[in-house]
Parts: sequence; C-alpha cells; structure tokens
Amino acid sequence: MSKENFKIAAVQMVSSPDIDDNLKRADALIAEAAAQGARVVGVPEYFCILGMRDSDKVAVREPEGRGPIQSFLAATAARYKVWLVGGTVPLACPDPAKVMNTVLVFNDRGERVARYDKIHLFGFNNGTERYEESRTIEHGLHPVAVDTPFGRMGLSVCYDLRFPELYRAFGPVDVIWVPSAFTATTGKAHWEPLLRARAIENLAYVVAPAQGGTHANGRSTHGHSMIIDPWGVILAELDKGEGVVVAEVDPAHTAKLRGQLPALEHRRVS
Repeated sequence: MSKENFKIAAVQMVSSPDIDDNLKRADALIAEAAAQGARVVGVPEYFCILGMRDSDKVAVREPEGRGPIQSFLAATAARYKVWLVGGTVPLACPDPAKVMNTVLVFNDRGERVARYDKIHLFGFNNGTERYEESRTIEHGLHPVAVDTPFGRMGLSVCYDLRFPELYRAFGPVDVIWVPSAFTATTGKAHWEPLLRARAIENLAYVVAPAQGGTHANGRSTHGHSMIIDPWGVILAELDKGEGVVVAEVDPAHTAKLRGQLPALEHRRVS
C-alpha cells in the first residue's frame, strides 16, 4: 500500500433507463470527485442503466473489451487521471438471455487492470417487493483483488456484502469496494451494519458507491454511499440523490490498527 495518504471517492447516482444520460451524469460526478483531489473513484452498481425491466440490461450487453460503456470508463479514467472502479457493466455471457454483472477497474491511463463478475445474486420476496437477479444475470465464479499504487483492493458488488467468506478469500486487502443498488427496504435494515462489519473484521477501508433515490421503473434504492475506515468509523456519507463523497485514506492508520489488533494473523478457521 502507498505510504502516503490519498483521497478516494464514491459516486452516488439515481440511474435511469437512458444510457447516454447516465454516462453524462457519471462523467460530471467523476469530474467533481477528481476536482476534490480523489485519486481513486468508484461508481455504483448499474450506473450505466437501471431499466424499466430487468431484461433491458440484457439488450445493451457488451462483449468484453468493446462497447460504449467500457469505452466511456476507459476514456474517463484517462481524462481525469484517476483510477476508476466501474461497477457495474452488463457484459455478454454464453446465455443470450443473461449478462455478467461486472466490475471493471481502469488505471489512470485508461487501461483495464481488473474484472470481477458478481458472484452472489440477489433474491428477495416479502410479498410486496420481489427480486430475482438469477433470471437475467449469470453468477461469477472467482473472488478478485487487484494490486494498485494505492494498495491491494478487493472487489465485490451489493448482495456480496452478506457473504463475509468472500472477503476473507481476498487475503489481506487495504480497500474493499462495494458498488451497490441496495433496495430501500433491505438497505434501511442492513446496509450500514454490514458495511461496517466488513471494514472491522478485515481491518480495511470500505468504499460503497450506491444508487440512491426513486428510479423511473418505480424502484427505490437506499443511497447512503459511504467511506468507512478500518475501525468501522464512517468518514463520509451521502443520504439520497446524486453526489460524491470523498475521504482520505491513511495507510499508517491501517498499519497501526493491524499492529494493535492483529486479528488477521489470529485467524484459525478457513
């Protein structure tokens, strides 16, 4: 991990079915984060499209390495000279009726350096709301962490947050990413405690860019994009609506906490 402090940012959006509009909004928000000094910036799950129907994202899926969404992420990272965590992009998979829900990481030259396909697919039915991501998404298979000039970063998406074994599979990481579109219902109950738990148990910063508002399809997302330090302290948070949260990552703080409480070294069960 870099020995120097650096700023990191989470972008919050209220994405629509219009890809072009979403990309324009994302561009403006990434620019805002960069203007505040952020060196690493993340956008939320479904930043590029939150359609009227689940199948809308399948209709605009892209082959790996090509397409307007991936080109946007590469060009934007290079333009603002930031490392960009683009979560998520609908990528093609063998099943023509599904996509991979994929986080792509680009360096500050616009080069793709990591891909993570969401492993855990959300399912929820309380009699009023019903979600079944497996109908249109193919689950990923492998945990992914990426080494960067700003430390080792573990990648996850939304519902993955409920599965702590995924985060242990990374090995020690410095920053955990959780781009999300948590529902208002589950988010109110569980979003903050789950995020803080992942930070505390892994002694790592957690950055959670979220969808936050009422969307054109009627869905309400929880928002509360936040950045949390390795002790579980919320450093920055945005309730609802579009915006950016920025906080400083202090590698010495992480090292001090891991020295005081070497829980990662005390692990006995795998």
